[in-house]
Amino acid sequence: MINKAYLKACRTSGGDEVFTPFYAVEPLLKYIPKNKVIWCPCDEHWSAFVKLFNENGYEVINSSIKSGQNFLTYEPDTHYDVIITNLPFSKKDKMLERLDELKKPFAVLLPMNSLQGLKRFKVFKNGIQILAFDKRIDYHTNDDFEKYKKGNHFASAYFCRDVLPKDLIIEELKKYERPILKGEN
Repeated sequence: MINKAYLKACRTSGGDEVFTPFYAVEPLLKYIPKNKVIWCPCDEHWSAFVKLFNENGYEVINSSIKSGQNFLTYEPDTHYDVIITNLPFSKKDKMLERLDELKKPFAVLLPMNSLQGLKRFKVFKNGIQILAFDKRIDYHTNDDFEKYKKGNHFASAYFCRDVLPKDLIIEELKKYERPILKGEN
């Protein structure tokens, strides 16, 4: 069977504007201790990462390039323990190098095929953990912040360091609808 979504997919930096649904953030909750301060470096205040971790009693610092805080050059002045975000896929090599440089635990959402690559190998050989799922994550787009777009063309997983209890975990992903923004699409 032909994967029609794959054939129509945007493979430019314009394709970076996808937003993680709440159901894809929930699996991380059980792996992050409540006393850890989370930095979400590619997230607006309304992102599912920021909202869900805040709702569950975590202290969260968020920043984004839209607010003039480029993850490649910016680091919060305040203490943080772990980095969690959905990286811009087109910039994953530079972003992963930055994560390696910061020497902090992290959990970042990336396409599964990000596992291969010469630049990524240099980062992953320092340790990598994978939280994968039984089905693909469907993302919100700029066209719809209320419902995620069904039929994603690629598999995603959390690429982690010093977050999971073992190097490979595969879980059932329980999908549900929850708007990340209401009436703003």
